[in-house]
Amino acid sequence: MSLRSTRYVGRTRRKFRSGTRLWPPASTLAWSPTYLVDLNDIPGLDGIRVDGSRLAIGAMTRQRAVETSSVVRERCPLLAEAMPQIGHVQIRNRGTIGGSLAHADPAGELPAVVAALDGELVLRSTRGERRLGPQEFFVAYLTTATEPDELLVEARMPITPPRTGTAFMEVSRRHGDFALVGVAATVTVDEAGVCTACALAVTGVGATPVVARQAARALVGVKPTPDAFENVARRVSGALTPDSDLHASSDYRKHLAGVLTRRALARAASRTDDAKERR
Repeated sequence: MSLRSTRYVGRTRRKFRSGTRLWPPASTLAWSPTYLVDLNDIPGLDGIRVDGSRLAIGAMTRQRAVETSSVVRERCPLLAEAMPQIGHVQIRNRGTIGGSLAHADPAGELPAVVAALDGELVLRSTRGERRLGPQEFFVAYLTTATEPDELLVEARMPITPPRTGTAFMEVSRRHGDFALVGVAATVTVDEAGVCTACALAVTGVGATPVVARQAARALVGVKPTPDAFENVARRVSGALTPDSDLHASSDYRKHLAGVLTRRALARAASRTDDAKERR
């Protein structure tokens, strides 16, 4: 029924999940939709489950449920670490995974986590289903590739492999604010302690989450050391061109990105010994 309704009302509607992203633009008349489609009572859009090598999370799953889930902590620790940094607990009690992802704020935590993990976003309409990667899904500031008749129904994250440490770190003006800059990092090592894979995503420095692939490759093939982390951090900072705004200058955001990259990599690498085996 929700998909048919979405198709009928088309571009004059907004899909209403929890409302945590609905009221700010509405109260300032940034937009005034003709229709609101409330998704809260639609069955089958929430829940956390393991599906093969992926952790599947329904779009209507409350952020607090993800934060407190033992399955998420075990299978996707990067997501678990990022969750408490989203707003305040009152917000997370109502806010949904799908709402934050569909809002696509480039300073948000969840877009960066999905980007770092190269997750999948599942879109559904009466025409069928699409699965998009983060670079396809996040198009621009507050803009996704979701068509007017589509719903984001699920986020799918790869289960973290053995010998992989993860970390999420951010700096904000106050706890609960959107991050000035945030970094999501994963580090995988072999039995000799040499890095075999690394992923980095930076939030707050562009119109979408910035995936620092080239910088992350600099860690692969070497042992994770402070000098190696510093090398990657310099590469991340040097490649960014963030805008200045009333919260922070471009130079300060570049500086933060470098500092947080170094710290996040060090924390992730320190956790690889605790992650030798995963269920």
